[in-house]
Amino acid sequence: MAVTATDAHGTIDAVWRIESAKIIATLARITDDVGLAEELAQDALVAALEQWPETGVPANPGAWLTAIAKRRAIDHFRRAKVLERKQRELGFEAEAPHRNLEPDDVDDDLLRLIFTACHPVLSTPGRVALTLRLVGGLTTAEIARAFLVPEPTVAQRIVRAKRTLAWKRVRFEVPSGEELSPRLASVLEVIYLIFNEGYSATAGDDWMRPALCEDALRLGRILTGLAPNEPEVHGLVALMELQASRSRARVGRSGEPILLLDQNRARWDQLLIRRGLAALQRAERLSPLQGTRSARQGRSRPGPYTVQAAIAACHARAATAEDTDWVRIAALYEALVHLNPSPVVELNRAVAVSMAFGPAAGLALVDALADEPSLAGYHLLPAVRGDLLARLGRSGQAAAEFQRAAELTRNARERAVLLDRERNCRAEGDR
Repeated sequence: MAVTATDAHGTIDAVWRIESAKIIATLARITDDVGLAEELAQDALVAALEQWPETGVPANPGAWLTAIAKRRAIDHFRRAKVLERKQRELGFEAEAPHRNLEPDDVDDDLLRLIFTACHPVLSTPGRVALTLRLVGGLTTAEIARAFLVPEPTVAQRIVRAKRTLAWKRVRFEVPSGEELSPRLASVLEVIYLIFNEGYSATAGDDWMRPALCEDALRLGRILTGLAPNEPEVHGLVALMELQASRSRARVGRSGEPILLLDQNRARWDQLLIRRGLAALQRAERLSPLQGTRSARQGRSRPGPYTVQAAIAACHARAATAEDTDWVRIAALYEALVHLNPSPVVELNRAVAVSMAFGPAAGLALVDALADEPSLAGYHLLPAVRGDLLARLGRSGQAAAEFQRAAELTRNARERAVLLDRERNCRAEGDR
């Protein structure tokens, strides 16, 4: 049954979002070329745009697109005079073009695609762009809008990433043995980078970009199904679910940021909290926190995402800001410093210590980071210092820190909040 072009295009867009990663993954296994796989999948998409308005949407649109893409692959290899060998690899059945793929095959191919798109041989911007394009199903324009960079820049990153994969002869496979850990760490890093950019936009006029958070969560949830025995995968998903649960409470009516301690916790998404706590429980079963019975029995200790999820869980379990177990959070940050030492983690620990043991204790830790080169342009260093000084009643010094933080941030909403705090501190100092 024919449908209108508008209805068909809407359906195709929805199907592509859901099925494109699986189709590209299947074709990448067959062709051993991620760039070619995407081209073949795009050819199938064009065919759908041409045919579905007249023929109607097939019963299994994903299988239809895969079958068409495989036909394009055969045409490609025929031209390359390697049809016979590749046709055996394709396992193509012309008499059954809408045959469903086996779920295990799809899962394995999708996992290979994620590991390929996030390969450490690529630059971080390249990994992010390629992952959102191939696995997330976003267009170049959508990625450019999300990260506030020109569309040609994103296109260049994607092209360069594909060329690098081909030039380095990166195999389309899930790594094993000693190669697995660093490759998995790269995958998780990319997904969390995408989430973080959505959760706290580094630049632009919006405090959050929820669509990026949703894309990262979807990628993380896919990965938990594909790698169910990897504790840090569950830890990352737990962290994202718990942080995403606060999204509605983080932004005011006019789009202004609302900081954690000022949020209306009744607006926190309880479903996401339950999902996050369940994911954390799975991560801790696989890699228990220090001091638990399982940890004493010698099982592997948790990674940084699981520890960060445990910190987020402390906030999620607190009915009010005053109920927050800051002593436990400070201890968890201490553990995180040992797992993932960095000045940013130290800064976050200083905030937790200030909440648990007073602003003077936190300020001492912050001041120890004053000469850290990597934090020289980091706006949150003076922002945190300003907050601690304000809590100690040193309003004039706090105002200067908030002004400096406002000058460093590239996010308009955050700048407005910092300047407002500066004005309040100056007014307090004038009394």
